[in-house]
Formats: sequence, C-alpha cells, structure tokens
Amino acid sequence: MSFADRLDVNVIPGGLPSVGRNTGAHRATTPYVLFIDADMELKDPTLLRRSVNLAKRRKLHCLTTNIWCSNGRLRDQVLYIGNNVAQYGSMLVRPFSTGMFMLFDRNKFEQLGGFNEGALYAEDYLLSKKVANWRFRVVRGCIHTTNRRFRSMGYFKIIRMFVKTMFNTWNEDYFLRDHGYWRQKV
Repeated sequence: MSFADRLDVNVIPGGLPSVGRNTGAHRATTPYVLFIDADMELKDPTLLRRSVNLAKRRKLHCLTTNIWCSNGRLRDQVLYIGNNVAQYGSMLVRPFSTGMFMLFDRNKFEQLGGFNEGALYAEDYLLSKKVANWRFRVVRGCIHTTNRRFRSMGYFKIIRMFVKTMFNTWNEDYFLRDHGYWRQKV
C-alpha cells in the first residue's frame, strides 16, 4: 500500500492464485500485465522497463526472468539455477514460466482465457505453455526470492513435483488435481 500514491492498488479477495490473478488482470487497462508472487523482490530498478521494452520490440506474448535466492544455501542456488536453465530450454519446445515473475501481453492473456481457475497446481506453468515458443523470452536479469518453499516442503518434494510436472507437460488433467502444494505452509 506504500505505492498507493503512484499505483492503482487493489486488494483482491483470497482463494487460489489463479482467481486473484484473473481478477486483477481483468481490472487492468494497460497493454501488459505483470504477475509476481508476494515474496519476490525487484532489486533491479530497470528490470520492469527492460521487460516491457523487450516485449514491445519482439511482440512477445509472455516473458519471465531468472530467479535468484539471495539468502539461500548452495543447494537453493543450484535448484534455482536448474529452474532458470529449464526456462531457457523451454523456449525451444514449450514455454515454462512461473508466477514469480510473468509479464503477459494483456490481449493475449485474455485470448488464452487467463489462468485456469480449476487448476489446483502450477496454474502459471499451465498458462505459459499455451504461448508459442517464438513469442516467449527470458529477459536478462533476475528477481529475488527466499528459500521458504524448500524449507516448508522439503527439497526432495519440490524436486519430485518439478520433475513430475515436466513429464506431464501435455497432460492438462494433471494440473487439475491436487498435489498437496497448497496444504503446505508456503
């Protein structure tokens, strides 16, 4: 709320992230919509500007950035590096972005139907993979997060969920089932 004098800030009623994100996107009047998790830090003051400029210049529908765990241990860094490598590799096959930082062309977002509100898991990935790979990019830089996901769920469970998600890329029903992610204290 400290940005209320410069931004139109609205608190949207709770529920699964897809519901709140869709509600926020429908209220937006800008050409691009940024989805960002609450625990992310934008330490690079140029990241947003560079992201929008890249999206405009390349006529992109969706872009993301690298994720970095500022206060994490070596294993946290390694896992986030793995995530970042997967995002880059996804540009060749099927885009992979997380809701930690996801800039969407608002018209394309609406055309794709927004986030699937029936998705109980990885709604962000489910939406990003609908974008054509030539309309998706990873912008240089990073957004900062904590290792809270690893601490609360455990490293093995997160890795297992990530791998199972990759193997179920083309199985939309997989994302409509509960995989225990929201039962954890994230």
